[in-house]
Amino acid sequence: MLGARVAGDPDRTVTGLNEINRVGPGDLVYVDHPKYYAKALHSAATTILINTEVDAPEGKAIIISDDPCRDYNDLVRRFMPRAGWHREGITIGAGSEVHDSAVLGPHVTIGRDCRIMPGVVIYERTTIGDRVTIHANTVIGADPFYYKKRPTHYDKMAVGGSVAIGDDVEIGALCTIDRGVSADTRIGAGTKIDNHVQVGHDTLVGRNCLIAAHVAIAGAVVIEDEVTLWGQVGIPSKLRVGRGAVILGQSGIMSSVEGGRSYLGSPAGEAKQKLREIALMARLPEIAKKLGL
Repeated sequence: MLGARVAGDPDRTVTGLNEINRVGPGDLVYVDHPKYYAKALHSAATTILINTEVDAPEGKAIIISDDPCRDYNDLVRRFMPRAGWHREGITIGAGSEVHDSAVLGPHVTIGRDCRIMPGVVIYERTTIGDRVTIHANTVIGADPFYYKKRPTHYDKMAVGGSVAIGDDVEIGALCTIDRGVSADTRIGAGTKIDNHVQVGHDTLVGRNCLIAAHVAIAGAVVIEDEVTLWGQVGIPSKLRVGRGAVILGQSGIMSSVEGGRSYLGSPAGEAKQKLREIALMARLPEIAKKLGL
């Protein structure tokens, strides 16, 4: 099908297609940059689509391709095709209210006692738990912001993922939660999200988190349980925010942060230390004058 060459164990059965952040046993993953060769080869994936000659790890297969990204996209389109916008397979639980202007894609599942407000768009294969409220004009399941840079253009990654929202979640108006590239983006039970919040592809938000307006979370972020993100916080891709962490307004973390602490600033640091630095900066003119500077 790909016109590529197999090495290692050719009898492996591929049971899933996943990009590197979400691979598990039985998955096929692609890699096309030396920086990530080792990570892919030693990941949980058992089939690796790669663009260089390497020794296959024991018990794994490699598929050697001149363009792994192209071939991976072809596989996703073949085995995880888009479902379009027909209204097949939609399930709505007892007691749930879905406004007439809401748009539901195929195979959407909505639990019991939910409220889906005017103008909400829910893309295919999204799963929503019980007692969930989604306010007006929010979009759940739009495509990831994920592209392969070519010399002349950007190739869009083929998408096969979804979104899963737990019980007792509330999502404000005009929010956007992108679906996973190949797996799912998850919002944990009891989490509350304000208006104008962006959650990127494959991000995992834990239980009972509080996310204020204008927060922007990139793709493949892990936010553990009971985290608070105040207004205009920015979180780059692939970082982890530990359980119970509080990130104060307009802060931007540049690396993963431990739980149980408060953070401030951009780049963010522990809030107490940052406040000391701010107080000291306010005294710099006075200090400079004393030093004759």
